[in-house]
Amino acid sequence: MIKITFPDGSVKEFEPGISSLEIAEQISPRLAGEVYAATVNNEVRDLTRPIYADASLVLHKWDDEPARHAFWHSSAHLMAEALESIYPGIKFGIGPAIENGFYYDVDPGDGRVITDADLPAIEKKMKELAAENLKFTRREVSKKEAMDIFTAKGDEYKTELIGELEDGSITLYTQGNFTDLCRGPHLPSTAPIRAIKLLNVAGAYWRGNEKNKMLTRIYGITYPKQKLLDDYLVFLEEARKRDHRRIGRELELFTFSPHVGMGLPLWMPKGAELRQNLIDFMTRILKKRGYQIVTTPHIGNVNLYKTSGHYEKYGKDSFQPMATPQEGEQFMLKPMNCPHHCEIYNAKPHSYKDLPFRMAEFGTVYRYEQSGELHGLTRVRSFTQDDAHHFCRHDQLKEEFKSIIDLVQFIFKAVNLNEYSAQISLRDPDNREKYIGSDENWEKAENAIIEAAGEKELETTVVPGEAAFYGPKLDFMVKDAIGRKWQLGTIQVDYNLPERFDLTYNGSDNQKHRPVMIHRAIFGSLERFIAVLIENTAGKFPLWLAPEKAVVLPISEKFNDYARKVFDFLNNSDICTLIDERSEKIGKKIRDNELKRIPYLLIIGNNEAVNETVSVRRQGEGDRGTMKPEEFADLVRKEIAGEITF
Repeated sequence: MIKITFPDGSVKEFEPGISSLEIAEQISPRLAGEVYAATVNNEVRDLTRPIYADASLVLHKWDDEPARHAFWHSSAHLMAEALESIYPGIKFGIGPAIENGFYYDVDPGDGRVITDADLPAIEKKMKELAAENLKFTRREVSKKEAMDIFTAKGDEYKTELIGELEDGSITLYTQGNFTDLCRGPHLPSTAPIRAIKLLNVAGAYWRGNEKNKMLTRIYGITYPKQKLLDDYLVFLEEARKRDHRRIGRELELFTFSPHVGMGLPLWMPKGAELRQNLIDFMTRILKKRGYQIVTTPHIGNVNLYKTSGHYEKYGKDSFQPMATPQEGEQFMLKPMNCPHHCEIYNAKPHSYKDLPFRMAEFGTVYRYEQSGELHGLTRVRSFTQDDAHHFCRHDQLKEEFKSIIDLVQFIFKAVNLNEYSAQISLRDPDNREKYIGSDENWEKAENAIIEAAGEKELETTVVPGEAAFYGPKLDFMVKDAIGRKWQLGTIQVDYNLPERFDLTYNGSDNQKHRPVMIHRAIFGSLERFIAVLIENTAGKFPLWLAPEKAVVLPISEKFNDYARKVFDFLNNSDICTLIDERSEKIGKKIRDNELKRIPYLLIIGNNEAVNETVSVRRQGEGDRGTMKPEEFADLVRKEIAGEITF
């Protein structure tokens, strides 16, 4: 008999060779119908794989990420079978599960083109196949056998992948008439896939390389119940309404130009004002918390990034070095700020009394993202980080780390991002060559983060293998108004760059010591943060952040002179205000400016002009009454003061 240990610590004995699904059936037939994958000894597996030795076992229902991953991975194979039946000779790239659903990259061949118009027919075929309750079977094969199978099919994409695999590690999965190269895991059968929706067709270069052939990428999503799919489609529609790219165009916040280059955002006046509001807000907070603001160049000598280790790790993903007239001299567009900040720290001697030393910069950096991965402001090639680096003594590390957690929480509250959790990212214990630095320093850094997060009572998950190459980190996952999660702020502990840049301070013993370095970015990047804010608020920003606080709307041209006086007064009072002097009816002016999400509409007619007042209307709330321009200015200041406290 073998012993199976369950998450609650209980242990039961079973015959060797029993599967996770059979164990679930023995516990409860209902449970067996609700699980889609299993974790056996920390490895996610098919429910049908036999277990031959003592093991720990976790059975995953729909709400568990491994269950959804197996469900959607199986759905990708189901779609591939449907495609092969409709388009004989079609070739397949990769078809993974993603955060919401799945996709498959395919080469239709023979000059065929698959468009969105073809999706209903593919979807119909998927439903027919799913209803046949096709079993997913796993088979381990030799490299030669796998190569022979896909060579016979003429699928050069699969043979390319097989050529890179080690013999003895190759598995195939089959359901119905379709066989695929795959690690799994998969569902026991297609029967649970009851609600199916193919979403859209896009283009994707094979393996993300622009030099390779453009394949057709088909996105889809499936669920075990139709209601779950219906709810998701409602969510998608709401997400489309909030798409920061669409709202950004409507509100004239930012644009992109092919003449400037892909992934290089251009901030228009209103977007620049919004961006500057965030910078000013953060700068005031940082100065109150003892930060010193610095500025560094947009380029740096290649050797700077070789010293830091970034060139070795990320050189291929950066813009390539630029030669200068000086022979052998090369510079790079700055891919990160931290090496520059190390050099600023080194510009003068430091005492233990000086620490912690906090340095901050809104530093623009450049990274070469593949064109297929660019997406609005969330994935760009030029972005500005609210970057800061803390240099402290080891005995200050935990308290300094906790103070940054406090700052992150303050910022999130100010922008109404109140639902968040944190992920503690540690080294991969089985692949330590990915990282630099000693085991001792890594253990100190990891322990400091775990203790600090615990003392701040953060809701955290611990994920091995997700640390930065130079140190562990704490990442903040923020939930927006429609339930999506975004990775925003990050705090990282680093013992290694101080070593590489020979950073020191004079201790109380009058000896040289190494400081600990903490990297932190709360917005992450202004571009991504603003994209999240746009989608979270649907473009209706809090008053303190809004590019324009008010717009003056004269009812007719004869009130334009007084309207202009109000406009000038408010702008001179540092309340950014517009004026709409168009020869339009007031109803149209109100509607048009409400669509621009301007917080306050100030309507001026005869009574207002005679009494030197304004009629105040709040976006989404209606009339606030009539008041003097000075009273309105006080109202705005009080509302902003209520939203944020520096």
